[in-house]
Amino acid sequence: MNDLLEKVLAAHGGLDNWRRVNTIDFRLTLRGRALEVKKQPNGLRNALVKIDARRPRTLITPFPVSGLRGVFDDGHVKIETSAGAQISGLDEPRKSFAGFQPQTPWSEEQLLYFFGYALHNYMTMPFLLAKDGVRCEEVAPHDEHGGRWQVLKVIFPPGMHVHCPEQKFYFNDAGHLVRNDYAPEVSQGSAAHYTFDHATFDGFVFPTHRRVVFREASGRTLLAGPSIFRLDIESIVIS
Repeated sequence: MNDLLEKVLAAHGGLDNWRRVNTIDFRLTLRGRALEVKKQPNGLRNALVKIDARRPRTLITPFPVSGLRGVFDDGHVKIETSAGAQISGLDEPRKSFAGFQPQTPWSEEQLLYFFGYALHNYMTMPFLLAKDGVRCEEVAPHDEHGGRWQVLKVIFPPGMHVHCPEQKFYFNDAGHLVRNDYAPEVSQGSAAHYTFDHATFDGFVFPTHRRVVFREASGRTLLAGPSIFRLDIESIVIS
């Protein structure tokens, strides 16, 4: 573990404290231009989300409509009733995106896979970077919006459900995550994911507003342009 990662983990609540966390519950509204392109315009409106901090599992209620819920469980997805009866599912959803182009529509199960792994990663960050097999290297700092951000280049191991194997994470002077660059394998293209309005819940720091925008090949981001995704998070409870 390098010095920057140690600083970042401490700034977000501490790794030893995190190891005692079981679940993260929160309320979420998620919308954005990409949902219209993928023919899933409803997104998530005031949904209840439960993240398992110890394993890759996400529960979203309701999904996709009232009376149903979506479950992402270590790469598998299913849509079920509130009583637990399965309606539909995919055992290997990642493979179902093979050959997809940016304009290719997604099924509800594919959307659930994307939401499931992405939300789990977002809400367990930066502690996800301390997982076995994840390699972090501090690279040259980045100047943006009048500040200088420290940067970690991260290589995720095969089999971990993430946007792509190599990503960059940017941190401000306080050690808080402010930007994440990636090129999602399931949707193609390049994105910059900005985080804002950090707040402390039960001793851990989380951004409560997130915007994902297009990133050009040069690295320039279109922050003034439309949001690929926009996430508003509230009522975070740690157990």
